[in-house]
Amino acid sequence: MPPRRPNSGGGTSSAAAPPPKKVPSRFLLRAASVACGVQFGWALQLSLLTPYVQELGIPHAFASLVWLCGPLSGLLVQPLVGHLSDRLAPADSPLGRRRPFIAAGAASIAAAVLAVGFSADLGRLFGDSVQPGTTRFGAIIVYLIGFWLLDVGNNATQGPCRAFLADLTENDPRRTRIANAYFSLFMALGNILGYATGAYSGWYKIFPFTVTASCGVSCANLKSAFLLDIIILAITTYITVASVEEPRSFGSDEAERPSHQEEAFLFELFGSFKYFTLPVWMVLIVTSLTWIGWFPFILFDTDWMGREIYRGSPEIVADTQKYHDGVRMGSFGLMLNSVLLGVTSVVMEKLCRKWGAGLVWGVSNIIMALCFVAMLIITYVAKNSDYGPSGEPPTGIVVASIIVFTILGAPLAVTYSIPYAMAASRVENLGLGQGLAMGILNLSIVIPQIIVSLGSGPWDQLFGGGNAPAFFVAAAASFVGGLVAILGLPRARIASSRRRGQR
Repeated sequence: MPPRRPNSGGGTSSAAAPPPKKVPSRFLLRAASVACGVQFGWALQLSLLTPYVQELGIPHAFASLVWLCGPLSGLLVQPLVGHLSDRLAPADSPLGRRRPFIAAGAASIAAAVLAVGFSADLGRLFGDSVQPGTTRFGAIIVYLIGFWLLDVGNNATQGPCRAFLADLTENDPRRTRIANAYFSLFMALGNILGYATGAYSGWYKIFPFTVTASCGVSCANLKSAFLLDIIILAITTYITVASVEEPRSFGSDEAERPSHQEEAFLFELFGSFKYFTLPVWMVLIVTSLTWIGWFPFILFDTDWMGREIYRGSPEIVADTQKYHDGVRMGSFGLMLNSVLLGVTSVVMEKLCRKWGAGLVWGVSNIIMALCFVAMLIITYVAKNSDYGPSGEPPTGIVVASIIVFTILGAPLAVTYSIPYAMAASRVENLGLGQGLAMGILNLSIVIPQIIVSLGSGPWDQLFGGGNAPAFFVAAAASFVGGLVAILGLPRARIASSRRRGQR
């Protein structure tokens, strides 16, 4: 059976079903709260795990390959989970069709962070040496398993949660944007808590049991942070699952599940591409370019601060302390980044109403490009500066780096909300479920991430082993994505509105 064609709006089941009740904003806020718990762990992952994996013995040139776990799992997991949640009738589960997947994904995240946090201890059971500078193969294996499960859990939780918000605000694009802004706001809160946790160097004193023969101070801080993550995740998951009952009927026929299985998942996923309109393709293209810009920064932000700004190295024992000082300062900058992310999320709906979502998205991408260019300039200045006998970086260079990290919070808020809201509003008439639609959008995120993960490490190594070449690619992709958004998305939005008016 081929993918279903777009609804004309005259389906019998849709006409017979009563219109869904409008969900109050306070319940949308609670429904989005799980993003705080998920993003708390994601912030720890972004700020601490690239440095940590190099401590275990993986060279910098191959550190980006570890991050292939995320996009490869997201390539199938999020579309598959979205598809399954679309096909689950609300009557089949006391929690409805989205919330069981949210709860299961959160449980996977909790198990994963335990594996990652205790990987050094578990590796020692497999015979790893505790001598500094040695490669810990047992810990690396445990770490990779936990890292993979962590990204599976992240994808299994966020996709259904986005679809859950779209279900609760169906047929109202403005409320869909508001719901996604709430989601972005909670992501900002999770980032603030996560980066602040990563920036604090004294967790091992609060949780002294985390320090072991195989897990030193920096490892113990990471382990403690992940234990806190489990607590935050459990609380926010409960709030989301208990927040509001899911709608029992939906505006599109995707909720009317037949008694037999629908067409094969992959066939439906890729076969649905032929029904995409130009506005949908424009959203996917700009999303891909945006994430080619973001992923090098996500991979190497704190590593850049530790290497290029503080001139440290996780591989050289004498330079380890300087490297970790830079990582903590990078985490502090990312915390300020998240504060601006939260503020921008609050005003996102007003910006979109005033300027249009496409223009806001395009301008944010150009701001991204300028920030990445600024990081290249800071790298050049730091490389040619005299740090003096203390080896401490000049205050001006550190402050400039933190300012760039902070400014990037505004475009990150746009990336966390506008693409999802635009995709949800543009696929509602395609006969797809919102879960599968979020999964399709995720393809335009994970495919660029795979490309960056495969290429950034060798690309950086080719030009001397630093992070500057990856940031150059990020700046170029962000700038092109901004131009495409400014020139293409407003026009696509108007055309889509005219078609709806004609019907």
